[in-house]
Amino acid sequence: MNIEQQLGIGIGYREQFKSELFLNKETVDFLEIIGDRYLDSNQYFQEELELLTANFPLIPHFINLSLGSAEGIDTDYLKKLAKLINKINPPWWSEHLCFSKAGGIDIGHLSPLPHTKEAIDIICRNIKQVQSYIDTPLILENITYMVEIPGGEMTEAQFIGEIAEKTNCGLLLDITNLYINSTNHGYDIDQFLSQLPLERVVQLHFVGGYSHDGILIDSHSEATPLEVWQLMEKVVSITNINGVILERDENIPPFTELLKELDRARSILVSS
Repeated sequence: MNIEQQLGIGIGYREQFKSELFLNKETVDFLEIIGDRYLDSNQYFQEELELLTANFPLIPHFINLSLGSAEGIDTDYLKKLAKLINKINPPWWSEHLCFSKAGGIDIGHLSPLPHTKEAIDIICRNIKQVQSYIDTPLILENITYMVEIPGGEMTEAQFIGEIAEKTNCGLLLDITNLYINSTNHGYDIDQFLSQLPLERVVQLHFVGGYSHDGILIDSHSEATPLEVWQLMEKVVSITNINGVILERDENIPPFTELLKELDRARSILVSS
């Protein structure tokens, strides 16, 4: 993995703030798009993609490749994904370390994997197949999970790190997901970071969620909390980051509020 391009501070594109985004184009360095939105898409979405491509650097982020599926990768889906990536020609693209399909059924959820050598073998096999179709560097995102799969043979950080090393992938470190998992499952963030190959972290995600019955929920619906800002400061101080994305999906506030979060993230990145 060798990614040198620095993209800066960006936001996950959502149609709800398209107009405001273009009115404030100079304050957004790049966009992350949900790639699945533009697979098998109609003319409206194709024109939208062309508009975004003409005005911003784009990073495609996918949600349904299901890298952890034991039955392997859906080749038809992979071919469409590869075609889109080739069209955009981004410096990198991303997917989640999880499975979202089982037995040929789309389960509609990013589901965690057991932290075992067998799961690593399956994921690495699937990633190698993906890499045979796509030359653009792939970076892998850590997910949140409500239940730890029993039978783990290593920590989550060791699991992620071994996959990244064996496949030569970069990492998309979602610091909100890390904060949520560490709180819900009671593990130490510093220990997690010490076990992660930080030199492979290419991009960060951040946003806020909410608490329900003492459990943090990754809802992408609230302003970023202090604990996540502090974690961002820590991470950017110990490794080089090529891009940072605010990932707001629900309860979207006025765009000026989102710009304040982008400005705060930029100040953290610049001061690192």
